[in-house]
Amino acid sequence: MAEKVLMKGNEALAEAAICAGCRHFFGYPITPQTELAAYMAKRMPKVGGTFLQAESEISAINMVLGASSAGARAMTSSSSPGISLKSEGISYLAGCDLPAVIVNVQRGGPGLGGIQPSQADYFQATRAPGHGDLHILVFAPSTVQEAVDFVSLAFDLADKYRMPAMIFTDGMLGQMMEPVVLPEKTASASVDKPWATNGHKNQRPRNITNSLFLDPNVLEYTVDKRFERYAAIKETEQRAEEYLTDDAELVLVAYGASSRICRSAVNTARAEGLKVGLIRPITLWPYPEKVISRAADKAKAFLAVEMSMGQMVEDVRLAVNGKKPVYFRGRTGGIIPTPDEVLGEIKSILGGAK
Repeated sequence: MAEKVLMKGNEALAEAAICAGCRHFFGYPITPQTELAAYMAKRMPKVGGTFLQAESEISAINMVLGASSAGARAMTSSSSPGISLKSEGISYLAGCDLPAVIVNVQRGGPGLGGIQPSQADYFQATRAPGHGDLHILVFAPSTVQEAVDFVSLAFDLADKYRMPAMIFTDGMLGQMMEPVVLPEKTASASVDKPWATNGHKNQRPRNITNSLFLDPNVLEYTVDKRFERYAAIKETEQRAEEYLTDDAELVLVAYGASSRICRSAVNTARAEGLKVGLIRPITLWPYPEKVISRAADKAKAFLAVEMSMGQMVEDVRLAVNGKKPVYFRGRTGGIIPTPDEVLGEIKSILGGAK
């Protein structure tokens, strides 16, 4: 049986990336993700890797672009305002069809906001991670172990589909400590990348990394082909966890840290005789609309719970497609909802305890 190690979320993410074959990390400090970069600064030289604290978030993401273009597994991390600064480079990565992993340990906003946990970057991650027509893969762990597991998955799928992937966590998961089993070091980091700009030695045609297409017809064709790939991803890569949904009259929908609170509320509600379940989206893009749509055929209503003023709830409504009512409960400013708050909302929707 693999040994468990007690690790802080940020540091576990960093070690998991090293296990996944990442040897190039470029970042810039910002609370509450700074421990991730600090851990990389210590570990990368010991594993023959490269750590560089860039002069800005903008520089860091473009260094990731350069390393990825050469075929390396590269990663950066930041927190909400820093991700905003990286958005131009994320768009360049998508426009160049380059894989990379970006970690967002979210904090409250907008603006500088605060340093407490938040989920208010959902629209940014799933709707507009950069300018132009693009998507990125978005994974939402709910435990430190899951954060570890998703790092290698993010690298593998980013390589498979040639696109950026984001680990979408928050200050709560980044700062908490939990026991984790670290993965074995993988060989998948050496996946063949015939498109890489890593020197042809006169053995093949020259590769070029480019996102500039001045001919609008060529640009449209390129974007159309990319969206064909996105359509295939939406069909095959949707991930979600269902909890007690078979007979649920009310289905909660929550991801990340909020799903932990909702799971506790569901357990209490069940103990009081209320038929409540939980759907936890694991991929936020592609959004697991199929599982929510199926649940809408049986449930009477849905309740979306988020640490925001209401963002993912829009995707719940789209997936439910008017079949059943969708309610919302949110906290913002870095305030984490409590199980009792959620339970109160459940009882209000269902008309009180049975």
